[in-house]
Amino acid sequence: MRTLVYKRTHNGDPDERGTFGVNDCMGSVRGWEFEAVIGVGGTGDEPREHGIAEKINWIGIGPHKTPGSPRGPLVTFDHYVYFGETGPALADQAPNLARHIYDMNVRTLMNFTPAEQGEVDAILALAHDEPPSPALSNSAAGAEAQCRVSATTVRRKREPCSC
Repeated sequence: MRTLVYKRTHNGDPDERGTFGVNDCMGSVRGWEFEAVIGVGGTGDEPREHGIAEKINWIGIGPHKTPGSPRGPLVTFDHYVYFGETGPALADQAPNLARHIYDMNVRTLMNFTPAEQGEVDAILALAHDEPPSPALSNSAAGAEAQCRVSATTVRRKREPCSC
C-alpha cells in the first residue's frame, strides 16, 4: 500500500473530524498519490510542547480528496484513528523507520526499505478496523465506507449485514 509518512509539529490538522488539510498543513503533499498516511511527531520544541514528539499521532487509510486550498486538497479516510499525545513511540513500534526519519531529518517519506515497509504495514494494521473520518461519515462515500466497516465487523460476528 503506497503510504505517506510525514513528520508533524503541532495538533489541529487533521482536525477533530478527521480532515487532513484544514489548516493547510503539508500543502501540496496532500495531493500526492497515496493510499494511506501516518502522521508522526517531530523532535523539536513545538512537537514536544504539544506532547506529540516522536509518537505515532494518527493513521488514515483509503483517502478521499476534495477541493481545499490552492496548495492542496482536503483529505478524509475510509479508516481513521487519531492518537495525538497518547500515541505509541515510533521507535518502539518501528525502530528502522524511526531511525530513517529522525536520524536523517526526513520530513516526508514514501519509499521504504523492506524492513521499514514491514513496520509501516504493522502500523497501518492498527487502523484497519477503525471507522471512517467523522467528516466522511456524513457523506455518501462515508456511509459506503462505514457500511464496509460494519459489514466486516458483522461478518466476524456471523450476522448478516444490513447495508
